Amino acid sequence: MEHEHIHDHEHDGQPATDKYTQAISESQVTIDDLQVRNSVERLLAEHLDENRSESVYRFMFNCIDLTTLNSTDSERSVAAFTRRVNDFEENYPQYPNVAAICVYSNFADVVRQNLEVSEVNIAVCSANFPSSQAHLEVKCAETALAVADGADEVDIVLNLGYFADRAYEDLCDEISEVKEAAGSARLKVILETGALKTAENIKAASILSMYSGADFIKTSTGKIYPGATLEAAWVMCQCIKEYHERHGRMVGFKVSGGVRTTEEALKYYTIVKEVLGEKWLTNEYFRIGASSLANNLFADITGSGKAPF
Repeated sequence: MEHEHIHDHEHDGQPATDKYTQAISESQVTIDDLQVRNSVERLLAEHLDENRSESVYRFMFNCIDLTTLNSTDSERSVAAFTRRVNDFEENYPQYPNVAAICVYSNFADVVRQNLEVSEVNIAVCSANFPSSQAHLEVKCAETALAVADGADEVDIVLNLGYFADRAYEDLCDEISEVKEAAGSARLKVILETGALKTAENIKAASILSMYSGADFIKTSTGKIYPGATLEAAWVMCQCIKEYHERHGRMVGFKVSGGVRTTEEALKYYTIVKEVLGEKWLTNEYFRIGASSLANNLFADITGSGKAPF
C-alpha cells in the first residue's frame, strides 16, 4: 500500500501544518509519561519470563543489524567485519545469521564486494547521519549513491530542527524525498528518542515518519543523545499498531542505542510481541541495531564463551 500523504496543497485559508497536527491529534496513543512507564512495567512483569528460551534468543539473533559506525572504519576494517559474517555462516550453519550488516553509506560497496551470505542484507546510515544537518540535495545524493553501491536498507535521522520548530511539512517532505531517492531500498527513520524525551514528542515523530513513507521507525543513533528506552519503544509500537489498524500498512520497529545484553534485548522483544503481536515477530519487521549484543546472545544460545563477531 502506498504511504499516506497527510499534506495536501489546497489553499483553504488554513495553515499548512493543520494536516499534520490533525493527524497527530487524531491518534489515541497515550502521551502521559507516567502512564507509559506503568504500562511497560506491568507488561514486563506479566510476560518477560515466558520469553526466556533458546528459540527466542535464536530469533533475536536473526533480527540483529550487526553494526560498525566508527570514525576509524576503513575499507580494510569493514571488509574484515563483513568476512566475519561469512565465517559465521560457514562455522555455525545450524544457527541463523544476523539480518543485516549496517555501515556508513560510503562502505556499501565494500560490504557488497565481500558479503557471501545472500540472506544478510546491506544496511547503511545515510543522509548526514547522525546529525541529519545537511542540504536535502546532499542527503538525497548520499542515499542514491549508497543504494547504487548495493544498499538494501537505508537508516536516516528525522530532522530534529524541523521537529523543534514544528515545521512538519518540511520534515515530512524531506523524509518523502529521501524515500524516493532510496528507490526500492527500505527506509528506516531514526527518531532519536533521547532528544525527543517525552511520550508526546515520540508519538508525534512516529506518526509523521510513518505518514511520510518510513518502512521502519527506529529509536536512536546511539551517537549523540541517550539511546533506546523501553518507554520509547512502547510508544512507538503503539503508534505502529494504530497506524496499521487505520491504513493497513505494516511498519517495522528497530531498537538501537545501548542494547548490549540478552536481558535488555528480551525486554524489547516482549514489548513488540505483546503490543504488535506475532505478525511483527519476523526480521522483516523487527530489528535490533547492535554490535556487542550478537556475541552476548550467541554465548547464551550456545552456552559457550565463543565470540564469532
